[in-house]
Amino acid sequence: ELCDNLRMTTIPQNAFQGMNNESLTLKLYKNGFEDIHSHAFNGTKLNQLILKDNKNLRRIHNEALRGAIGPDVLDISSTALESLPSYGLEAIQVLNATSSYSLKRLPPLDKFSSLLEAALTYPSHCCAFRNLRTEKQNSLLSIFDNFSKECESTMTRPTNEIFYNTSLWSAEKNTYLFATGEETSPYSYSAIFDDGEVTGFDFEYDFCQPKILTCTPEPDAFNPCEDILGYSFLRVLIWFINILAIAGNFTVLLVLITSHYKLTVPRFLMCNLSFADFCMGLYLLLIASVDAQTSGQYYNHAIDWQTGSGCSTAGFFTVFASELSVYTLTVITIERWHTITYAMQLDRKLRLRHAVPIMLGGWIFSILIAALPLLGVSSYMKVSICLPMDIETGLSQAYILLILVLNVVAFIVICACYIKIYIAVQNPELVAANKDTKVAKRMAILIFTDFTCMAPISFFAISAAFKVPLITVTNSKILLVLFYPVNSCANPFLYAIFTKAFRRDFFLLMSKLGCCKSRAELYRMNYFSAYTSNCKNSNSATAPSKASQALLLLSALEK
Repeated sequence: ELCDNLRMTTIPQNAFQGMNNESLTLKLYKNGFEDIHSHAFNGTKLNQLILKDNKNLRRIHNEALRGAIGPDVLDISSTALESLPSYGLEAIQVLNATSSYSLKRLPPLDKFSSLLEAALTYPSHCCAFRNLRTEKQNSLLSIFDNFSKECESTMTRPTNEIFYNTSLWSAEKNTYLFATGEETSPYSYSAIFDDGEVTGFDFEYDFCQPKILTCTPEPDAFNPCEDILGYSFLRVLIWFINILAIAGNFTVLLVLITSHYKLTVPRFLMCNLSFADFCMGLYLLLIASVDAQTSGQYYNHAIDWQTGSGCSTAGFFTVFASELSVYTLTVITIERWHTITYAMQLDRKLRLRHAVPIMLGGWIFSILIAALPLLGVSSYMKVSICLPMDIETGLSQAYILLILVLNVVAFIVICACYIKIYIAVQNPELVAANKDTKVAKRMAILIFTDFTCMAPISFFAISAAFKVPLITVTNSKILLVLFYPVNSCANPFLYAIFTKAFRRDFFLLMSKLGCCKSRAELYRMNYFSAYTSNCKNSNSATAPSKASQALLLLSALEK
């Protein structure tokens, strides 16, 4: 026993050589160890190696246990170790690594061939041993498939008979192992194993009643034993969705920013919406990339990912993008309603000088909401998909509910405005029937995409915020991929790409690059023709009717 010696900073080579050959229990806790050298325990027969509470111990050399027998028990709890040695772990039956927060990765699992009990720091590491246990059980079952009936009869025998048959079978096993000629084991072990592999093997207790590895802490509902995306089909789908979101919104941003036409309020708002949805695409790309890199071994990357800057960045992107997108959609809808309602009052028209401060407020709000989990209000580290799902404190719960309620209110406002717009344009004095139908269909599509995106997520999230979850984290990943980014994929098409004005700007931009020149010229001629026609109509009509101006306005909104 060696403890409370802060002056000892290393354990050198052959430090314990020459001690007796009996099994040793080395208690080396609460010292100043920083490093354990190669062959430090050479020549010893270790039963227990206790290194707990060495707060400065950061490194054990890969060959530190070279030349030693054992240990059966290794305790490295409350140390600063970042990795375990790659040699000498095969004999360990009990591993204690609690409060070892720097130990974020485990060595190859086949090194723990004798491990029966593990007390670790992170639940994700227990997932590794759970998968290992399953693999071992499956291999045993495949080898011993013919012995299942023998196990059933074993479990129904009296205890004393089991012990009797165990010793008898062991004697028979030894006899048959060294037999020659036609003598073979009644269980055909000689056909499966080499002689050395069955030494010490007990049929009833090693196969029929196998030892099960126990590991703590168990994974919780927020971090199940699975990869980031869980389902294989989501792994494929998320790449298609994030590429669509990134490509669509980047194209819209590029065309609107490079357009030589005047920056109007709708164009300005569309730029903001495209940027928000572009950020959502970046979030999905980040999640998809990390999932692809850690597939099958997420347990070894979970801590670095969820506690690192990558997950915090992804979480910030998704909350910022989501809130700015919802905010901008609401402003766009209100602007459309305001334009139609006050079409005849030009002094009440929304100008760019009004839109800029409105959107500045949206940016500040979105940044603040996205930054709160980084400041301790909820957390992005709770789940692998980096959403703020931490509701342990009242403040965190209020934060989640605030976001959800604001999103629901925004959806209600959007629906109310589109209903009012539809009622306005349905008036036969204002617009023709075919125009009415076309506008109604577009509004229905806009509302449907908003509802598809917000409704399922809001419903399940509100129930979870009240600590009555109706869906598991695994299933919530389906919502993340299939419903959460619906708006980010649909918005660039519904609000820009499918409009005449965007197509005109797109072909004009392509003509500058030497492509589609004839198509660009056609759009340019149509634009000036429409502009000249509108000017003539304005000059010839001293008192234009409300219907003609509203029709002109609706045509402009649809471009």
